[in-house]
Amino acid sequence: RKTTKKNQRPVAPPPSSLPQAQPQRASNGRKQTQRGRSDAFRRSIPLAAPPFLAVVGRGATAMAMSKPQQGDPAGFLDLVGPDLSACVFARLQDPADLARAATVSRPWRRFVEGNGFLKKVCVRKFPELAVLTAAVEVRRSPAPDPGPVDANAAAQAEHRIYSHLYGALVAAGPPADCILHCVGASSTDNFPDETIDNTLEPQDRVNNRFSYWSSAGQDDPNVPETLTYRLASDICVVDEIRIQPFKAFFQIGHPIYSSKMVRFRMGHCKLPRPSESFITDDDDNQAVIADENYIWTYTSPEFLMLQV
Repeated sequence: RKTTKKNQRPVAPPPSSLPQAQPQRASNGRKQTQRGRSDAFRRSIPLAAPPFLAVVGRGATAMAMSKPQQGDPAGFLDLVGPDLSACVFARLQDPADLARAATVSRPWRRFVEGNGFLKKVCVRKFPELAVLTAAVEVRRSPAPDPGPVDANAAAQAEHRIYSHLYGALVAAGPPADCILHCVGASSTDNFPDETIDNTLEPQDRVNNRFSYWSSAGQDDPNVPETLTYRLASDICVVDEIRIQPFKAFFQIGHPIYSSKMVRFRMGHCKLPRPSESFITDDDDNQAVIADENYIWTYTSPEFLMLQV
Protein backbone atom coordinates (compact mmCIF):
# COMPACT_ATOMS: atom_id res chain seq x y z
CA ARG A 1 0.00 0.00 0.00
CA LYS A 2 1.37 3.38 -1.00
CA THR A 3 1.23 6.31 1.37
CA THR A 4 2.11 10.00 1.04
CA LYS A 5 3.61 12.33 3.55
CA LYS A 6 1.65 15.27 4.92
CA ASN A 7 1.66 18.43 2.79
CA GLN A 8 3.21 16.51 -0.03
CA ARG A 9 1.35 16.07 -3.30
CA PRO A 10 1.16 12.68 -4.91
CA VAL A 11 3.82 12.18 -7.48
CA ALA A 12 2.63 11.16 -10.90
CA PRO A 13 4.12 8.01 -12.27
CA PRO A 14 6.88 8.49 -14.77
CA PRO A 15 5.88 8.86 -18.40
CA SER A 16 7.33 5.51 -19.21
CA SER A 17 4.82 3.81 -16.93
CA LEU A 18 1.77 5.40 -18.67
CA PRO A 19 0.11 3.51 -21.50
CA GLN A 20 1.54 4.95 -24.69
CA ALA A 21 -0.94 5.51 -27.55
CA GLN A 22 0.52 5.08 -30.95
CA PRO A 23 0.05 8.14 -33.21
CA GLN A 24 -1.47 6.02 -35.92
CA ARG A 25 -4.05 4.52 -33.58
CA ALA A 26 -5.01 7.95 -32.19
CA SER A 27 -5.49 9.26 -35.71
CA ASN A 28 -7.63 6.27 -36.57
CA GLY A 29 -9.74 6.88 -33.49
CA ARG A 30 -10.49 10.42 -34.58
CA LYS A 31 -11.45 9.25 -38.04
CA GLN A 32 -13.76 6.64 -36.64
CA THR A 33 -15.53 9.26 -34.52
CA GLN A 34 -16.15 11.49 -37.55
CA ARG A 35 -17.44 8.62 -39.60
CA GLY A 36 -19.73 7.58 -36.78
CA ARG A 37 -21.27 11.04 -36.61
CA SER A 38 -21.72 11.18 -40.36
CA ASP A 39 -23.35 7.75 -40.44
CA ALA A 40 -25.72 8.75 -37.65
CA PHE A 41 -26.66 11.91 -39.53
CA ARG A 42 -27.28 9.92 -42.69
CA ARG A 43 -29.50 7.49 -40.86
CA SER A 44 -31.56 10.32 -39.36
CA ILE A 45 -32.47 11.92 -42.70
CA PRO A 46 -35.03 9.38 -44.00
CA LEU A 47 -36.75 9.32 -40.61
CA ALA A 48 -37.31 13.08 -40.46
CA ALA A 49 -37.62 14.21 -44.07
CA PRO A 50 -40.42 16.82 -43.69
CA PRO A 51 -38.82 18.66 -40.71
CA PHE A 52 -35.47 18.55 -42.49
CA LEU A 53 -36.95 20.26 -45.52
CA ALA A 54 -38.71 22.80 -43.35
CA VAL A 55 -35.56 23.97 -41.62
CA VAL A 56 -33.16 23.66 -44.52
CA GLY A 57 -32.73 27.44 -44.63
CA ARG A 58 -31.37 27.58 -41.10
CA GLY A 59 -29.38 24.40 -41.55
CA ALA A 60 -27.79 25.73 -44.73
CA THR A 61 -26.59 28.84 -42.94
CA ALA A 62 -25.14 26.85 -40.05
CA MET A 63 -23.28 24.50 -42.37
CA ALA A 64 -21.91 27.39 -44.40
CA MET A 65 -20.51 28.98 -41.24
CA SER A 66 -18.92 25.78 -40.01
CA LYS A 67 -17.43 24.65 -43.33
CA PRO A 68 -14.09 26.40 -42.86
CA GLN A 69 -13.67 24.52 -39.60
CA GLN A 70 -14.62 21.19 -41.13
CA GLY A 71 -12.44 21.70 -44.21
CA ASP A 72 -15.04 20.01 -46.43
CA PRO A 73 -15.64 22.03 -49.65
CA ALA A 74 -18.75 20.09 -50.63
CA GLY A 75 -20.40 19.81 -47.22
CA PHE A 76 -24.14 19.53 -47.43
CA LEU A 77 -24.31 18.51 -51.08
CA ASP A 78 -21.90 15.59 -50.69
CA LEU A 79 -23.50 14.51 -47.45
CA VAL A 80 -27.07 14.44 -48.76
CA GLY A 81 -26.40 13.58 -52.38
CA PRO A 82 -27.42 15.29 -55.64
CA ASP A 83 -30.91 13.79 -55.89
CA LEU A 84 -32.11 14.75 -52.42
CA SER A 85 -30.34 18.11 -52.70
CA ALA A 86 -32.25 18.83 -55.91
CA CYS A 87 -35.53 18.02 -54.13
CA VAL A 88 -34.62 20.42 -51.34
CA PHE A 89 -33.69 23.28 -53.66
CA ALA A 90 -36.78 22.67 -55.81
CA ARG A 91 -38.96 23.43 -52.78
CA LEU A 92 -37.67 26.99 -52.58
CA GLN A 93 -40.49 29.13 -53.98
CA ASP A 94 -38.79 32.53 -53.94
CA PRO A 95 -36.05 33.26 -56.51
CA ALA A 96 -34.42 35.51 -53.91
CA ASP A 97 -33.82 32.44 -51.71
CA LEU A 98 -32.11 30.66 -54.59
CA ALA A 99 -29.96 33.71 -55.27
CA ARG A 100 -28.89 33.72 -51.62
CA ALA A 101 -28.24 29.98 -51.67
CA ALA A 102 -25.89 30.47 -54.63
CA THR A 103 -23.72 32.76 -52.47
CA VAL A 104 -23.16 30.19 -49.70
CA SER A 105 -20.22 28.47 -51.38
CA ARG A 106 -18.82 27.62 -54.77
CA PRO A 107 -20.28 24.09 -54.80
CA TRP A 108 -23.70 25.51 -53.96
CA ARG A 109 -23.39 28.10 -56.71
CA ARG A 110 -22.40 25.50 -59.30
CA PHE A 111 -25.27 23.28 -58.20
CA VAL A 112 -27.88 26.08 -58.41
CA GLU A 113 -26.60 27.33 -61.76
CA GLY A 114 -26.13 23.91 -63.31
CA ASN A 115 -29.69 22.80 -62.54
CA GLY A 116 -31.35 26.05 -63.67
CA PHE A 117 -33.37 26.39 -60.45
CA LEU A 118 -33.70 30.17 -60.72
CA LYS A 119 -35.15 30.05 -64.23
CA LYS A 120 -37.63 27.35 -63.23
CA VAL A 121 -38.92 29.36 -60.28
CA CYS A 122 -39.19 32.55 -62.37
CA VAL A 123 -41.24 30.72 -65.02
CA ARG A 124 -43.40 29.24 -62.27
CA LYS A 125 -44.13 32.69 -60.82
CA PHE A 126 -44.45 34.37 -64.23
CA PRO A 127 -45.75 31.83 -66.79
CA GLU A 128 -45.43 34.43 -69.56
CA LEU A 129 -41.64 33.92 -69.44
CA ALA A 130 -42.09 30.40 -70.79
CA VAL A 131 -42.43 31.81 -74.32
CA LEU A 132 -38.83 33.10 -74.25
CA THR A 133 -36.74 30.91 -76.52
CA ALA A 134 -33.36 32.42 -75.71
CA ALA A 135 -31.75 34.85 -73.30
CA VAL A 136 -28.76 37.03 -74.19
CA GLU A 137 -26.60 38.77 -71.61
CA VAL A 138 -25.70 42.33 -72.63
CA ARG A 139 -22.46 43.77 -71.33
CA ARG A 140 -20.74 47.10 -71.68
CA SER A 141 -17.42 45.52 -72.56
CA PRO A 142 -16.97 44.00 -76.03
CA ALA A 143 -18.18 40.44 -76.36
CA PRO A 144 -15.45 37.80 -76.59
CA ASP A 145 -14.82 35.95 -79.80
CA PRO A 146 -17.35 33.16 -80.31
CA GLY A 147 -15.87 29.78 -79.52
CA PRO A 148 -17.08 26.35 -78.53
CA VAL A 149 -20.17 26.45 -76.34
CA ASP A 150 -19.28 26.09 -72.67
CA ALA A 151 -22.16 24.55 -70.72
CA ASN A 152 -20.96 25.98 -67.41
CA ALA A 153 -20.59 29.49 -68.82
CA ALA A 154 -24.05 29.29 -70.40
CA ALA A 155 -25.58 28.16 -67.11
CA GLN A 156 -23.87 31.00 -65.24
CA ALA A 157 -25.10 33.59 -67.76
CA GLU A 158 -28.65 32.24 -67.62
CA HIS A 159 -28.59 32.42 -63.81
CA ARG A 160 -27.49 36.07 -63.90
CA ILE A 161 -30.06 36.98 -66.56
CA TYR A 162 -33.04 35.57 -64.69
CA SER A 163 -31.77 36.96 -61.41
CA HIS A 164 -31.74 40.51 -62.83
CA LEU A 165 -35.03 39.94 -64.66
CA TYR A 166 -36.79 38.81 -61.50
CA GLY A 167 -35.44 41.81 -59.62
CA ALA A 168 -36.87 44.12 -62.29
CA LEU A 169 -40.26 42.39 -62.34
CA VAL A 170 -40.80 42.57 -58.59
CA ALA A 171 -39.30 45.98 -57.93
CA ALA A 172 -40.27 47.39 -54.56
CA GLY A 173 -43.20 49.77 -54.64
CA PRO A 174 -46.99 49.82 -54.54
CA PRO A 175 -48.98 48.43 -57.49
CA ALA A 176 -49.55 50.98 -60.24
CA ASP A 177 -51.82 51.35 -63.24
CA CYS A 178 -50.14 49.78 -66.26
CA ILE A 179 -52.20 51.63 -68.89
CA LEU A 180 -50.44 54.65 -70.38
CA HIS A 181 -52.77 55.70 -73.22
CA CYS A 182 -55.89 54.58 -75.03
CA VAL A 183 -55.04 53.56 -78.59
CA GLY A 184 -58.56 53.14 -79.94
CA ALA A 185 -61.84 51.22 -79.99
CA SER A 186 -63.39 49.10 -82.71
CA SER A 187 -66.47 51.36 -82.68
CA THR A 188 -67.93 54.22 -80.64
CA ASP A 189 -71.59 55.16 -80.50
CA ASN A 190 -71.35 58.87 -79.73
CA PHE A 191 -67.82 60.16 -80.27
CA PRO A 192 -66.23 61.80 -78.28
CA ASP A 193 -68.80 61.78 -75.43
CA GLU A 194 -68.68 57.99 -75.12
CA THR A 195 -65.01 57.54 -76.00
CA ILE A 196 -62.69 54.79 -74.75
CA ASP A 197 -60.92 57.38 -72.59
CA ASN A 198 -63.85 57.15 -70.19
CA THR A 199 -62.81 53.59 -69.28
CA LEU A 200 -59.76 54.95 -67.46
CA GLU A 201 -62.00 56.58 -64.86
CA PRO A 202 -63.29 54.16 -62.20
CA GLN A 203 -66.15 56.50 -61.23
CA ASP A 204 -69.52 56.35 -62.95
CA ARG A 205 -69.68 60.13 -63.07
CA VAL A 206 -66.98 62.70 -63.81
CA ASN A 207 -67.74 66.43 -63.56
CA ASN A 208 -71.44 65.65 -63.07
CA ARG A 209 -71.53 63.68 -66.31
CA PHE A 210 -71.84 59.93 -66.83
CA SER A 211 -68.52 58.37 -67.80
CA TYR A 212 -68.59 55.22 -69.94
CA TRP A 213 -67.66 53.79 -73.33
CA SER A 214 -70.39 52.55 -75.65
CA SER A 215 -69.93 50.64 -78.88
CA ALA A 216 -71.98 51.45 -81.95
CA GLY A 217 -73.68 48.05 -81.74
CA GLN A 218 -74.09 45.28 -84.31
CA ASP A 219 -77.04 43.39 -85.73
CA ASP A 220 -75.14 40.16 -85.09
CA PRO A 221 -74.42 39.78 -81.34
CA ASN A 222 -71.47 37.48 -82.12
CA VAL A 223 -69.46 40.29 -83.74
CA PRO A 224 -66.69 41.21 -81.26
CA GLU A 225 -65.73 44.69 -80.11
CA THR A 226 -62.17 45.54 -79.10
CA LEU A 227 -60.49 48.14 -76.90
CA THR A 228 -56.74 48.67 -77.40
CA TYR A 229 -54.44 50.26 -74.83
CA ARG A 230 -50.76 51.19 -74.70
CA LEU A 231 -49.03 49.91 -71.58
CA ALA A 232 -46.68 52.06 -69.54
CA SER A 233 -43.58 49.94 -70.14
CA ASP A 234 -42.20 47.38 -72.56
CA ILE A 235 -42.30 44.81 -69.73
CA CYS A 236 -45.25 44.91 -67.33
CA VAL A 237 -46.52 42.42 -64.77
CA VAL A 238 -50.33 42.46 -65.05
CA ASP A 239 -51.80 40.67 -62.05
CA GLU A 240 -55.33 42.10 -62.16
CA ILE A 241 -57.70 43.49 -64.79
CA ARG A 242 -60.86 45.22 -63.59
CA ILE A 243 -63.92 45.57 -65.80
CA GLN A 244 -66.98 47.45 -64.60
CA PRO A 245 -70.13 47.15 -66.76
CA PHE A 246 -72.09 50.37 -66.97
CA LYS A 247 -75.51 50.64 -65.35
CA ALA A 248 -77.64 53.20 -67.20
CA PHE A 249 -79.31 55.06 -64.35
CA PHE A 250 -80.88 57.52 -66.81
CA GLN A 251 -82.89 54.82 -68.64
CA ILE A 252 -86.07 53.07 -67.56
CA GLY A 253 -85.33 49.97 -65.53
CA HIS A 254 -81.65 50.91 -65.12
CA PRO A 255 -80.35 48.31 -67.59
CA ILE A 256 -76.76 47.06 -67.43
CA TYR A 257 -74.83 47.11 -70.70
CA SER A 258 -72.30 44.30 -70.53
CA SER A 259 -70.64 41.95 -72.95
CA LYS A 260 -71.35 38.23 -72.69
CA MET A 261 -67.68 37.31 -72.41
CA VAL A 262 -64.25 38.91 -72.62
CA ARG A 263 -60.70 37.84 -73.42
CA PHE A 264 -57.37 39.62 -73.27
CA ARG A 265 -54.44 39.76 -75.66
CA MET A 266 -50.90 40.95 -75.03
CA GLY A 267 -48.42 41.85 -77.72
CA HIS A 268 -46.60 44.68 -79.42
CA CYS A 269 -47.23 47.06 -82.28
CA LYS A 270 -45.44 46.55 -85.60
CA LEU A 271 -45.61 50.23 -86.47
CA PRO A 272 -42.47 52.30 -85.76
CA ARG A 273 -42.56 54.34 -82.59
CA PRO A 274 -42.58 57.79 -84.27
CA SER A 275 -45.73 56.87 -86.23
CA GLU A 276 -47.57 55.49 -83.19
CA SER A 277 -50.70 57.50 -82.45
CA PHE A 278 -53.38 57.55 -79.80
CA ILE A 279 -57.01 58.50 -79.60
CA THR A 280 -57.89 62.20 -79.32
CA ASP A 281 -61.08 64.21 -79.07
CA ASP A 282 -60.97 64.72 -82.85
CA ASP A 283 -59.84 61.28 -84.04
CA ASP A 284 -60.93 57.85 -82.80
CA ASN A 285 -57.76 56.28 -84.30
CA GLN A 286 -59.56 53.56 -86.24
CA ALA A 287 -56.71 53.01 -88.69
CA VAL A 288 -54.18 52.00 -86.02
CA ILE A 289 -56.14 49.33 -84.14
CA ALA A 290 -56.32 46.91 -87.07
CA ASP A 291 -55.03 43.44 -86.22
CA GLU A 292 -52.42 43.49 -88.98
CA ASN A 293 -50.60 46.23 -87.08
CA TYR A 294 -49.95 44.03 -84.03
CA ILE A 295 -48.22 40.81 -83.05
CA TRP A 296 -50.18 39.13 -80.27
CA THR A 297 -47.94 36.88 -78.16
CA TYR A 298 -50.54 35.92 -75.55
CA THR A 299 -54.29 35.34 -75.79
CA SER A 300 -56.29 34.46 -72.70
CA PRO A 301 -59.27 32.10 -72.61
CA GLU A 302 -62.75 33.61 -72.77
CA PHE A 303 -64.23 34.68 -69.44
CA LEU A 304 -67.99 34.94 -68.93
CA MET A 305 -69.22 38.29 -67.65
CA LEU A 306 -71.67 38.38 -64.75
CA GLN A 307 -74.88 39.98 -66.04
CA VAL A 308 -75.89 41.77 -62.84
